[in-house]
Amino acid sequence: MKIEKVEVWLVEGVKYNWTLLRLTADNGLTGIGEATNWPGSPLVYHAAQHLGSHIIGLDPRRVDFIWTKLYRDFNWLGPTGVMMCAMSGIDMALMDMKAKWLGVPLYELLGGAFRTEILLYANYWFTRGGYNPADYAAQARAVTAAGFTALKFDPFAHTNYSYGDQLLSNLSLTPAQEDAAIAIVAAVRETVGVNVGMMIETHAMLNMPTAIRMAKRLEPYGIVWYEEPVGPESANTLKHIREQVGVPICVGERHYSRWGYRPVLEAQLVDYIMPDITRCGGVSELRRIAAMAEAYNVMVAPHNPNGPLSTLASAHVCAALPNFFRQEFMFTDVAWRDTVISRPLNIQNGFLHLDESPGLGVDLVDAELAAHPGVTTPRAGFYV
Repeated sequence: MKIEKVEVWLVEGVKYNWTLLRLTADNGLTGIGEATNWPGSPLVYHAAQHLGSHIIGLDPRRVDFIWTKLYRDFNWLGPTGVMMCAMSGIDMALMDMKAKWLGVPLYELLGGAFRTEILLYANYWFTRGGYNPADYAAQARAVTAAGFTALKFDPFAHTNYSYGDQLLSNLSLTPAQEDAAIAIVAAVRETVGVNVGMMIETHAMLNMPTAIRMAKRLEPYGIVWYEEPVGPESANTLKHIREQVGVPICVGERHYSRWGYRPVLEAQLVDYIMPDITRCGGVSELRRIAAMAEAYNVMVAPHNPNGPLSTLASAHVCAALPNFFRQEFMFTDVAWRDTVISRPLNIQNGFLHLDESPGLGVDLVDAELAAHPGVTTPRAGFYV
């Protein structure tokens, strides 16, 4: 069996483009994957096409060989960024194809399932109303009514950064902005109650004194984790913050591959990690990262503000992990999320349900992909 064709699409998502791809073998077997990242999705799109051209003629069943070949061949571009995103999508498609060839669900290639009902937490549930406690509380109530037992949000997003001329170069908050963020957190906690998990993210958009101060102010609200209080550039900086705060810490959406996670895990700097399957190296690498984390008693909660293939592939990995915690899920999404794939995601009461269908259990629907082309010119509220 040889890879004969690689196809890549940009598809409009709720926040930014999804990068979806399909590999076809000379016997007609196909495998599908996702390489979504932002900003710069056109770069990922072209990278996936370019790396795809380098695997034509290879045996798609040699998944680890192809992963290693691409990593070594393109490492001069750096071990992160668009190259690794493209590799992630290709790896996902290879794993999907191999599982279909064997006639088994993808999680069987990863050691079999600990579970087939994947516990989710909701993100992007706060898309209506204004930046005020009442509107956040009302939307949080809808999340719990849908059966979700945990939710995540960035209470600083409207104040501490933007993508226009108002960018604050020192990543600070005024006292009023700090109080506004805490008021929203308090309103959500009061609404959902103490038994619903609440994750607070910062997108690494607070300077160190502000990040430390806000972590201390958040501590009384019993948050599950404080996400990305610092960027991935320095484990030593994360160590300093870790030593100053009393809340659990989660990082990982901007860490790529097992080598990126190694210093964070070795120094026990986090309580949870959140690898993104479309960035960290795909299905194969997410499984390897999770095994590393297990050795340090760290739980895995995959980052997933992406398209439906990312959601499914992450869930298949989560099915096979002994140290799985929760998986991120976009509570609000585009209407065509379930039409670009051959059958809808099976979401019930805050769980994604997997079955024994081969591979990821779905195929791409070409007509629907074409009907929702990716946005290539920036517009308000959409990240290209």
